[in-house]
Amino acid sequence: MSMLWHILGVGSLGGLWATRLFRAGVPVQIILRNPQRFAEYGAAGGLGLIEDGVTTSYPMPAELPNATTPIRRLLVACKAYDAEAAIAEVAPRLVNGSEILLLQNGLGSQLAIAARWPESRCVFVSSTEGAYRQEDFQIVHAGRGQNWLGEPNHRSPPSWLDDLAAAGIPYDWTADIMGKLWRKLALNCAINPLTVLHDCRNGELQAHRERLHRLCNELSDILEASEQDDAAHGLEEEVLRVIEATANNYSSMHQDVRSGRRTEISFLLGQACQAARQHGLAAVELHTLLEQLQTFLHRHGLPAD
Repeated sequence: MSMLWHILGVGSLGGLWATRLFRAGVPVQIILRNPQRFAEYGAAGGLGLIEDGVTTSYPMPAELPNATTPIRRLLVACKAYDAEAAIAEVAPRLVNGSEILLLQNGLGSQLAIAARWPESRCVFVSSTEGAYRQEDFQIVHAGRGQNWLGEPNHRSPPSWLDDLAAAGIPYDWTADIMGKLWRKLALNCAINPLTVLHDCRNGELQAHRERLHRLCNELSDILEASEQDDAAHGLEEEVLRVIEATANNYSSMHQDVRSGRRTEISFLLGQACQAARQHGLAAVELHTLLEQLQTFLHRHGLPAD
């Protein structure tokens, strides 16, 4: 029998992973952050997954962070700015040699967590799957994608990848997980902030090709300076492909702003601008975009970090 998966953060991607694992018969325990959320989950009767317009409810068991169950495998699907604090709440329950899967956008949070809990095996995940919350505890699977998993220290693939295969979660174990994370960061930096500033769907960015071109040039320079040449290769072409393929979708950052939630700006644009400074690159377009987005967030009463 598979080992129990604890799921910390059941928003869009966390809920998508949890429901698919659960329906495949893999033991799952979700962790809800406080008694109010625990009560709301109980009233909802479980997590709902909407695929091709059909909703299925999955009443998987839930607990609070202060439960006493030992944690051997922990999938962390919180926002990047919440992930480290969320793990700290359950850290006393982590057993020696535990595994932590990190499903965060951007860069920065993963390495900080791996450094703080070196006794755990930290696996980084970069996902291109499409999912969003239609309402509380209702997850829409909006687009098929891929999940790349790996570790910066290049250890061999773990046996629990069989659980992902059984659950129909598309995955690839890669020796270049940092390259995948850098590439995803660059794609997000090129697309997400502009959809917020122009209040538009991804496809409408076709009207801003000149600015996209300048952003992609700067992002490619940053990737190359960071020794991520493969991630830099063909970046603008992929940005345009993503915009076309997801033309009717709203970016995750746009969804956060529309819902009045904090964005992951510090782990996306903030990380790109920091890398530019470290390598002595001006990155004028990226710094301008960061300032415009921060001003926009201030104006809407949202944190600008």
